[in-house]
Amino acid sequence: MKESWQDFEFLDHPALVGFIFCPRPDQFIYPDTDHSSSFSLPVDGGVSISCRFYLGDKGYPNILYFHGNGELASEYGEVGDLYNRAGVNLFVADYRGYGSSGGYPSISSMMKDAQGVLEGFKRILSERSMRGGVFIMGRSLGSGSAIELAANHPLDFRGLIIESGFCDVTDLMGSIGLSPFKGKAAGSVTPGLDRVRRINLPALVMHGEHDSIVPLDEGKKIFGNLNSADKKIVVIPKADHNSIMAVGMDLYMRELKEFIQRVG
Repeated sequence: MKESWQDFEFLDHPALVGFIFCPRPDQFIYPDTDHSSSFSLPVDGGVSISCRFYLGDKGYPNILYFHGNGELASEYGEVGDLYNRAGVNLFVADYRGYGSSGGYPSISSMMKDAQGVLEGFKRILSERSMRGGVFIMGRSLGSGSAIELAANHPLDFRGLIIESGFCDVTDLMGSIGLSPFKGKAAGSVTPGLDRVRRINLPALVMHGEHDSIVPLDEGKKIFGNLNSADKKIVVIPKADHNSIMAVGMDLYMRELKEFIQRVG
């Protein structure tokens, strides 16, 4: 039987993978503390994914978070503090080749590994007697992993949060001349769009008004295709792709906190 992640194998084109992923190792070794600790979660074939857990309180809701293509889980300390102050625990996962993760990234392995990360995260929550609900969140590139899990494992989550995300990576291929791919007819429903349409979890979509990397229309496409009865899109005025929190901090954190408190 075909696995869910195999729907993305046609996208594992070297030029596309090289364009989308920017893997790099951790520059520093961050010590574990009472509020921040590192994990290495086995996913497949001897490969493990590095993660960092920013913990505020065992009773807080928990976000399983997949970051953007130029980021590392270990570098989310300041963001983790902000989320903790908002009453949320943040568990950030890397991809293959990022941080201290093994292997080299591809689109299909990113989707496949997300399921292994979810299983590892659930074990950690159980071992630590964490009492809060679980949300799935993806920023930019990480929206693919978050959408994959929300569509295929809805019972594991209270809600879905997408920041600066896109509905399907195939929508962005034209910018590097890699569209169309053989075997995918023009106008066909892509794997990412298919998954968005299957999601009925409560959902919050946040996007910068002037995002120059992932256009606002992509966030609107996600929002419009979600099958969620409870969904909201928040456009951060004047924000670009990488300035969404800095430019719209108050609105961003207010909407995030309100969504989690209401749903979770």
